[in-house]
Amino acid sequence: MSDQTPEFIYRLASAAEWRQACENGAVPKREIDVKDGYFHLSTRDQALETARLHFAGADDLVALEIPLALVADKVKFELAPKRGDAFPHYYGDLQAAQVARAIPLRRDGDAFAFGDGE
Repeated sequence: MSDQTPEFIYRLASAAEWRQACENGAVPKREIDVKDGYFHLSTRDQALETARLHFAGADDLVALEIPLALVADKVKFELAPKRGDAFPHYYGDLQAAQVARAIPLRRDGDAFAFGDGE
C-alpha cells in the first residue's frame, strides 16, 4: 500500500448482501469475518484483485464505498502475508448508513472492473 491514507475503503459484497444490509441496517458478516474478529476490507487499489481471488464466480458483486474518516477509529491496516500488503480491517459492526455508495463490479474475463463509469 502507498504511504497515503486512502479517502475510501471498500467492502466487497453480493447484491443480496447489500440488499440485506439496506433492509436491516447492518452489513452482514461472513464466516471469515466472525472467525477473524473483523470485517475484511480493501483499498480501491486492492479491491479488484480481492474480487478476482475471492469472488471468481460472482456475477452480482458490488464494492461498498466507505469514507475512511467515518470509521477510522475502528480500522487497522494490517499485513496480509499472502498478498504482502496491509489491508484495512474494521473492528466493529459495519452499518449500511456508513456506506457512501455501492459500486457495481463487472466481470472482465477472469478479472473485475469498476462499473458505471468508475
